[in-house]
Amino acid sequence: MFKIVKKTELNPIEFEIYVEAPRIAQKAKAGQFVILRINEHGERIPLTVVDTDVEKGLVRLIFQVIGKSTAELATLTAGESLADLVGPLGKATDIENYGSVLLVGGGVGIAALFPIVKALKEAGNHVITVLGAKNKDLMILADECEQYSDELILMTDDGSLGQKGLVTDAMKEVFAKETIDMAWAIGPSVMMKFCTLTAEAAGVPIYVSLNPIMVDGTGMCGGCRVTVDNQIKFACVDGPEFLGAGVDWDEFVNRMGQYRNEETVANEDYEKKVTQHG
Repeated sequence: MFKIVKKTELNPIEFEIYVEAPRIAQKAKAGQFVILRINEHGERIPLTVVDTDVEKGLVRLIFQVIGKSTAELATLTAGESLADLVGPLGKATDIENYGSVLLVGGGVGIAALFPIVKALKEAGNHVITVLGAKNKDLMILADECEQYSDELILMTDDGSLGQKGLVTDAMKEVFAKETIDMAWAIGPSVMMKFCTLTAEAAGVPIYVSLNPIMVDGTGMCGGCRVTVDNQIKFACVDGPEFLGAGVDWDEFVNRMGQYRNEETVANEDYEKKVTQHG
Protein backbone atom coordinates (compact mmCIF):
# COMPACT_ATOMS: atom_id res chain seq x y z
CA MET A 1 0.00 0.00 0.00
CA PHE A 2 2.80 2.43 0.87
CA LYS A 3 5.19 1.77 -1.98
CA ILE A 4 8.74 3.09 -1.99
CA VAL A 5 9.13 4.70 -5.40
CA LYS A 6 12.67 5.99 -4.97
CA LYS A 7 15.56 5.26 -2.60
CA THR A 8 18.90 7.06 -2.41
CA GLU A 9 21.96 6.36 -0.27
CA LEU A 10 23.07 9.79 0.95
CA ASN A 11 26.11 8.31 2.69
CA PRO A 12 26.94 4.92 4.25
CA ILE A 13 24.60 5.46 7.22
CA GLU A 14 21.87 7.78 5.92
CA PHE A 15 19.19 7.07 3.32
CA GLU A 16 16.38 8.92 1.60
CA ILE A 17 13.12 7.35 0.47
CA TYR A 18 10.05 8.65 -1.35
CA VAL A 19 6.90 6.79 -0.35
CA GLU A 20 3.46 6.80 -1.97
CA ALA A 21 1.09 8.25 0.63
CA PRO A 22 -1.28 10.75 -1.07
CA ARG A 23 -3.42 11.58 1.97
CA ILE A 24 -0.37 12.29 4.14
CA ALA A 25 1.24 14.34 1.37
CA GLN A 26 -1.86 16.56 1.18
CA LYS A 27 -1.95 17.30 4.91
CA ALA A 28 1.65 17.29 6.23
CA LYS A 29 3.17 20.58 7.37
CA ALA A 30 6.63 21.62 8.52
CA GLY A 31 7.51 20.07 11.88
CA GLN A 32 5.18 17.08 11.62
CA PHE A 33 6.20 13.44 11.43
CA VAL A 34 5.01 9.98 10.46
CA ILE A 35 5.38 6.57 12.09
CA LEU A 36 6.15 3.63 9.85
CA ARG A 37 6.44 -0.13 10.19
CA ILE A 38 8.39 -2.27 7.75
CA ASN A 39 6.19 -5.32 8.33
CA GLU A 40 3.49 -6.51 10.74
CA HIS A 41 6.11 -7.56 13.31
CA GLY A 42 8.21 -4.42 12.90
CA GLU A 43 9.05 -1.71 15.38
CA ARG A 44 7.30 1.64 14.93
CA ILE A 45 9.81 4.16 13.58
CA PRO A 46 9.01 7.91 13.85
CA LEU A 47 10.47 10.05 11.04
CA THR A 48 9.97 13.72 10.26
CA VAL A 49 8.38 14.55 6.93
CA VAL A 50 11.22 16.21 5.00
CA ASP A 51 9.10 17.25 2.04
CA THR A 52 6.00 16.30 0.05
CA ASP A 53 4.94 16.14 -3.58
CA VAL A 54 1.18 16.64 -3.48
CA GLU A 55 0.69 16.11 -7.22
CA LYS A 56 2.45 12.74 -7.19
CA GLY A 57 1.22 11.84 -3.69
CA LEU A 58 4.73 11.30 -2.33
CA VAL A 59 6.24 11.78 1.11
CA ARG A 60 9.99 12.29 1.42
CA LEU A 61 11.72 10.71 4.43
CA ILE A 62 15.36 10.57 5.54
CA PHE A 63 16.67 8.18 8.17
CA GLN A 64 19.93 7.14 9.78
CA VAL A 65 20.87 3.54 10.46
CA ILE A 66 21.30 3.37 14.23
CA GLY A 67 19.85 -0.02 15.15
CA LYS A 68 18.04 -3.14 14.01
CA SER A 69 14.88 -1.53 12.64
CA THR A 70 16.60 1.22 10.67
CA ALA A 71 19.16 -1.31 9.39
CA GLU A 72 16.28 -3.43 8.14
CA LEU A 73 14.58 -0.39 6.61
CA ALA A 74 17.81 0.34 4.71
CA THR A 75 17.55 -3.04 2.96
CA LEU A 76 14.27 -2.13 1.25
CA THR A 77 14.45 -1.03 -2.36
CA ALA A 78 12.30 0.93 -4.78
CA GLY A 79 9.20 -1.07 -5.64
CA GLU A 80 8.85 -2.63 -2.20
CA SER A 81 6.19 -1.45 0.26
CA LEU A 82 5.91 -0.57 3.93
CA ALA A 83 3.29 -2.31 6.05
CA ASP A 84 2.15 0.93 7.73
CA LEU A 85 2.66 4.66 7.40
CA VAL A 86 0.65 6.81 9.81
CA GLY A 87 0.53 10.58 9.85
CA PRO A 88 0.89 13.45 9.78
CA LEU A 89 1.44 13.40 13.54
CA GLY A 90 2.43 16.06 16.05
CA LYS A 91 1.89 19.80 15.99
CA ALA A 92 3.16 21.73 13.00
CA THR A 93 5.80 24.43 13.43
CA ASP A 94 4.30 27.84 14.18
CA ILE A 95 5.28 29.53 10.93
CA GLU A 96 5.02 33.32 10.68
CA ASN A 97 7.19 36.27 9.75
CA TYR A 98 9.27 36.73 12.89
CA GLY A 99 11.90 38.91 11.22
CA SER A 100 15.37 37.40 11.46
CA VAL A 101 15.55 33.73 12.40
CA LEU A 102 18.41 31.34 13.13
CA LEU A 103 18.04 27.63 12.39
CA VAL A 104 20.58 25.09 13.61
CA GLY A 105 20.72 21.47 12.50
CA GLY A 106 23.07 18.65 13.45
CA GLY A 107 23.53 15.24 11.84
CA VAL A 108 20.33 13.58 10.66
CA GLY A 109 18.44 16.35 12.50
CA ILE A 110 19.10 18.46 9.40
CA ALA A 111 16.39 16.43 7.68
CA ALA A 112 13.86 17.64 10.25
CA LEU A 113 15.19 21.20 10.10
CA PHE A 114 14.95 21.60 6.32
CA PRO A 115 11.14 21.87 6.00
CA ILE A 116 11.17 24.55 8.71
CA VAL A 117 13.93 26.46 6.91
CA LYS A 118 11.88 26.33 3.72
CA ALA A 119 8.59 27.34 5.37
CA LEU A 120 10.11 30.25 7.31
CA LYS A 121 11.79 31.62 4.18
CA GLU A 122 8.54 31.35 2.23
CA ALA A 123 6.86 33.29 5.07
CA GLY A 124 9.23 36.20 4.45
CA ASN A 125 11.83 35.76 7.19
CA HIS A 126 15.52 36.62 6.95
CA VAL A 127 16.90 33.11 7.39
CA ILE A 128 20.34 32.22 8.73
CA THR A 129 21.05 28.49 8.79
CA VAL A 130 23.83 26.64 10.60
CA LEU A 131 24.43 22.98 9.74
CA GLY A 132 26.82 20.68 11.59
CA ALA A 133 28.21 17.20 10.93
CA LYS A 134 31.20 15.06 11.90
CA ASN A 135 32.69 15.42 8.42
CA LYS A 136 31.84 16.48 4.86
CA ASP A 137 30.59 13.01 3.91
CA LEU A 138 27.90 13.13 6.61
CA MET A 139 26.64 16.62 5.75
CA ILE A 140 23.18 16.34 4.20
CA LEU A 141 20.82 18.78 2.44
CA ALA A 142 23.32 21.66 2.46
CA ASP A 143 22.44 22.72 -1.09
CA GLU A 144 18.70 22.63 -0.42
CA CYS A 145 19.04 24.57 2.84
CA GLU A 146 21.19 27.14 1.03
CA GLN A 147 18.40 27.64 -1.51
CA TYR A 148 16.08 28.86 1.26
CA SER A 149 18.66 30.67 3.42
CA ASP A 150 19.99 34.20 3.25
CA GLU A 151 23.15 32.91 4.90
CA LEU A 152 24.37 29.34 5.31
CA ILE A 153 27.15 28.37 7.74
CA LEU A 154 28.60 24.85 7.63
CA MET A 155 30.46 23.36 10.59
CA THR A 156 32.32 20.04 10.76
CA ASP A 157 34.14 18.40 13.63
CA ASP A 158 37.24 17.78 11.49
CA GLY A 159 37.14 20.93 9.34
CA SER A 160 36.67 18.93 6.12
CA LEU A 161 33.79 21.23 5.08
CA GLY A 162 33.09 24.79 6.12
CA GLN A 163 34.53 25.77 9.48
CA LYS A 164 36.03 23.43 12.05
CA GLY A 165 34.09 23.51 15.28
CA LEU A 166 30.68 23.13 16.88
CA VAL A 167 27.36 24.61 15.79
CA THR A 168 27.31 26.59 19.04
CA ASP A 169 30.51 28.35 17.91
CA ALA A 170 28.67 29.52 14.81
CA MET A 171 25.64 30.54 16.89
CA LYS A 172 27.81 32.79 19.05
CA GLU A 173 29.23 34.45 15.92
CA VAL A 174 25.75 35.09 14.56
CA PHE A 175 24.45 36.49 17.85
CA ALA A 176 27.47 38.81 18.05
CA LYS A 177 26.69 40.48 14.70
CA GLU A 178 22.94 39.98 14.15
CA THR A 179 19.70 40.67 16.00
CA ILE A 180 17.84 37.36 15.98
CA ASP A 181 14.13 37.27 16.78
CA MET A 182 13.61 33.50 16.99
CA ALA A 183 15.72 30.35 16.73
CA TRP A 184 15.32 26.60 16.21
CA ALA A 185 17.73 23.73 16.90
CA ILE A 186 17.25 20.12 15.83
CA GLY A 187 19.79 17.35 16.29
CA PRO A 188 21.24 15.09 18.99
CA SER A 189 19.85 15.77 22.46
CA VAL A 190 23.14 17.05 23.87
CA MET A 191 23.53 19.41 20.91
CA MET A 192 20.02 20.81 21.44
CA LYS A 193 20.76 21.31 25.14
CA PHE A 194 23.84 23.40 24.45
CA CYS A 195 22.15 25.29 21.62
CA THR A 196 19.47 26.21 24.13
CA LEU A 197 22.05 27.44 26.64
CA THR A 198 23.80 29.45 23.93
CA ALA A 199 20.54 31.07 22.78
CA GLU A 200 19.50 31.78 26.38
CA ALA A 201 22.78 33.58 27.01
CA ALA A 202 22.00 35.81 24.02
CA GLY A 203 18.41 36.38 25.15
CA VAL A 204 16.94 34.63 22.11
CA PRO A 205 14.00 32.20 22.42
CA ILE A 206 14.77 28.87 20.78
CA TYR A 207 12.56 25.94 19.81
CA VAL A 208 13.85 22.38 19.85
CA SER A 209 12.31 19.24 18.35
CA LEU A 210 12.30 16.41 20.87
CA ASN A 211 12.64 12.84 19.65
CA PRO A 212 12.10 10.61 22.69
CA ILE A 213 11.19 6.93 22.65
CA MET A 214 7.83 6.76 20.88
CA VAL A 215 5.38 3.91 20.34
CA ASP A 216 1.87 4.80 19.15
CA GLY A 217 2.33 8.50 18.36
CA THR A 218 -1.17 9.47 19.53
CA GLY A 219 -0.63 10.18 23.23
CA MET A 220 -2.02 6.84 24.42
CA CYS A 221 1.09 4.96 25.57
CA GLY A 222 2.95 7.73 27.41
CA GLY A 223 6.31 6.45 26.21
CA CYS A 224 7.35 9.82 24.81
CA ARG A 225 6.76 11.80 27.99
CA VAL A 226 9.08 14.71 28.63
CA THR A 227 9.17 17.35 31.35
CA VAL A 228 8.68 20.88 30.06
CA ASP A 229 8.18 23.84 32.41
CA ASN A 230 7.89 21.31 35.28
CA GLN A 231 4.92 19.63 33.61
CA ILE A 232 4.67 16.22 31.94
CA LYS A 233 4.15 16.57 28.19
CA PHE A 234 3.85 13.98 25.43
CA ALA A 235 6.16 14.81 22.54
CA CYS A 236 3.90 13.07 20.02
CA VAL A 237 0.83 15.25 20.61
CA ASP A 238 2.06 18.26 22.62
CA GLY A 239 5.17 18.59 20.45
CA PRO A 240 7.51 17.59 19.00
CA GLU A 241 8.59 21.24 19.27
CA PHE A 242 9.00 22.96 22.62
CA LEU A 243 10.83 26.04 23.81
CA GLY A 244 14.21 24.71 24.86
CA ALA A 245 14.41 26.84 28.00
CA GLY A 246 11.61 24.82 29.61
CA VAL A 247 12.98 21.34 28.85
CA ASP A 248 14.42 19.21 31.66
CA TRP A 249 17.48 18.30 29.64
CA ASP A 250 19.13 15.99 32.17
CA GLU A 251 16.00 13.87 32.41
CA PHE A 252 15.57 13.85 28.64
CA VAL A 253 19.15 12.78 27.92
CA ASN A 254 19.00 10.03 30.55
CA ARG A 255 15.68 8.63 29.27
CA MET A 256 17.02 8.50 25.72
CA GLY A 257 19.58 5.92 26.85
CA GLN A 258 17.37 3.74 29.03
CA TYR A 259 17.00 0.92 26.47
CA ARG A 260 20.56 1.06 25.14
CA ASN A 261 21.40 -2.48 26.28
CA GLU A 262 18.25 -3.95 24.70
CA GLU A 263 18.93 -2.03 21.50
CA THR A 264 22.48 -3.36 21.36
CA VAL A 265 21.33 -6.97 21.82
CA ALA A 266 18.62 -6.61 19.14
CA ASN A 267 21.11 -5.12 16.70
CA GLU A 268 23.68 -7.85 17.35
CA ASP A 269 21.05 -10.56 16.83
CA TYR A 270 19.95 -8.96 13.57
CA GLU A 271 23.54 -8.72 12.30
CA LYS A 272 24.10 -12.42 13.11
CA LYS A 273 20.99 -13.39 11.14
CA VAL A 274 22.10 -11.27 8.18
CA THR A 275 25.57 -12.89 8.25
CA GLN A 276 24.11 -16.39 8.50
CA HIS A 277 21.82 -15.82 5.53
CA GLY A 278 24.62 -14.36 3.44
